[in-house]
Amino acid sequence: MTQITYIQNVLPISEKNIQATLQLLEEDNTVPFIARYRKDVTGNMDEIQIEQIARLNQQFAEIIKRKESILKSIAEQDAITPELTEKIEASFILQELEDLYLPFKKRRKTRADAAREKGLEPLAKIIMSQKTQELSTLVPRYINDKVTTEEETLQGARDIIAEWINENLYVRKGLRRLFNRTANISSKVVKAKKEDETARKFSQYFDWEENLSRIPSHRLLAMLRAESEGYVKTNINIDKEEAINYIEKSVIKSHNECSAQISIAIKDSYKRLLEPAIANETLQEAKTKADEKAISIFSENLRQLLLAPPLGEKRILAIDPGYRSGCKVVCLDENGNLLHNETIYPHAPQHETGMAMKKIRSMVSAYKIQAISIGNGTASRETEFFIRKIAFDTSPQVFVVSEAGASVYSASKTAREEFPEYDVTVRGAISIGRRLADPLAELVKIDPKSIGVGQYQHDVDQTLLKNELDSTVMKCVNLVGINLNTASKSLLSYVSGIGEKMAENIVNYRTENGAFENRQDLKKVPRLGEKAFQQAAAFVRIIQGNNPLDNSAVHPEAYPVARKIAKDLGLHITDLIGNKEAISKIQPEKYVTETIGILTIRDLLKELEKPGLDPRKTAKIFEFDPSVKSLKDLKPGMVLPGIVNNITAFGCFVDIGIKESGLVHVSQLKKGFVSDVNEVVKLHQHVRVRVVEIDEARKRIQLSMVLD
Repeated sequence: MTQITYIQNVLPISEKNIQATLQLLEEDNTVPFIARYRKDVTGNMDEIQIEQIARLNQQFAEIIKRKESILKSIAEQDAITPELTEKIEASFILQELEDLYLPFKKRRKTRADAAREKGLEPLAKIIMSQKTQELSTLVPRYINDKVTTEEETLQGARDIIAEWINENLYVRKGLRRLFNRTANISSKVVKAKKEDETARKFSQYFDWEENLSRIPSHRLLAMLRAESEGYVKTNINIDKEEAINYIEKSVIKSHNECSAQISIAIKDSYKRLLEPAIANETLQEAKTKADEKAISIFSENLRQLLLAPPLGEKRILAIDPGYRSGCKVVCLDENGNLLHNETIYPHAPQHETGMAMKKIRSMVSAYKIQAISIGNGTASRETEFFIRKIAFDTSPQVFVVSEAGASVYSASKTAREEFPEYDVTVRGAISIGRRLADPLAELVKIDPKSIGVGQYQHDVDQTLLKNELDSTVMKCVNLVGINLNTASKSLLSYVSGIGEKMAENIVNYRTENGAFENRQDLKKVPRLGEKAFQQAAAFVRIIQGNNPLDNSAVHPEAYPVARKIAKDLGLHITDLIGNKEAISKIQPEKYVTETIGILTIRDLLKELEKPGLDPRKTAKIFEFDPSVKSLKDLKPGMVLPGIVNNITAFGCFVDIGIKESGLVHVSQLKKGFVSDVNEVVKLHQHVRVRVVEIDEARKRIQLSMVLD
């Protein structure tokens, strides 16, 4: 099987397009670049398909490498045969390869090994052949100085047979199917931990059983977390009799003394070898699927968060609210640079409300503030009410923004590099302001796991999680594009072809030489070669540079085509950009070349029509119900405005303006069945919810979006 065939077994894509995509990946082209600027080569494949091809190609390479390792290991043991070689070379399933290798694996000495040393393998072969009718007369012949009784002799032979049954490919495949179809996962409380205060959150799993193939991903991860924290013990089980009957039908072919011994060996093999191994395999497979589901949800949440509507280049006053320590206030200019910072104390215990109002009014006036950004943590609602009471000369827009991860950023190396002379409180407030102006530019500086939109993110495969989240951030950054003259090192590092070290070089070059005037200036950055330029150039923007195409998603390699189109229309390139009427007259087919196909030309025309269009929407003002300030203010039946702040497999959490977010279970999202929560709600969506139940002791709120 070739790598192309292997990929086609999973993806219905032509050989030509797979081969072209693999070639582009082999040449170190990034996924965003291939998806956007090599559509004619790949057959218009999107980023997801390209990533799938890359992943399957990697899997294929790993299988080939594993085969080579297995064949080498067996050959070193002088155990290789043409038949075994053929089986290994024909298999492209890792599990099957491991089954073929199982008899040759280096391991600790087994009971079967000990029996072989006692000279009992010939007897085991006679029993396994099931042909002799005189077993009782054969057994005494194998008694020697190492085995002194008939029972000991038979036990040794059964140990060898049990190992053969464990290594039988047909048996293992059949049992896997049985486990995959019928296995249950059960959990029992660890009695010594039952009364622990922290155990209460896992009380649902103190006595629980469910079919493993149908258990929702979040429930499986919760059970496994409860086990890892020592509160429950889990077990994977199937009908033992059904499993043993299956093995007996597969192995026993006669009814004599031999079959009776094989039957005993089967029960031993299942209990001691097969059941523990295949139960663990089955659980690991279920865990992998649950990980993938949780990571997929986290990735989609992160994507929505990063692509949240930006307010844009505005002068912002940002407030990190607090009580005793006061509210840290910062003023930022249009580019997010810090203009001023101070602390006010409008709340308890100081109650310096009048002075705080005066200071805020003064700052809004002095720094020409256009918007106010308030963090949604402690004292957020009180701070919002306080701000809305102030009579400003102008009318700055007031926003409450999520401050999840702001404290992580403020203590990070990135924050220390950006603001070495300020403490964590000032940095945190700056982050709250900047994430209103441009969530994407600010949130890329924070470890995605700290942003607060995941589900069991610490329980899933961390390598898989990191790769998926990095890929999500990269896709978002390149979808939007970045301002080359204002982007931070963190933001630049996610641009196609750049990376962390090159991003640092770009920032250093910008600091020493001033703003980039055009995309070609990128080539002057130390160590940034032609390949990096090709991958990155179209994803960076030069605003008010000396080439108008540099503020668009048009790739520099297509600039000659754009200029030819303008020339054919008798226009200067600046008059062509945004000229919908002129662009509508163009026949794309006229401009196809050997290197630039029809799909690229069509994309070029769309971009010329609306250059540098930000795919994100515009930020909207939102106000919580002013009568609800804490959990005690809630009553069942209340209908309140809220903002979706997290999405899980089992529903979504909604911020209703108090410390605790409420859960809208998937069954309460709308009337009728919902298969995917993301089909109904998105992060930061403004919704109306009905209060169903309040559990003050556990600080839990049940909400519903079904209002009538």
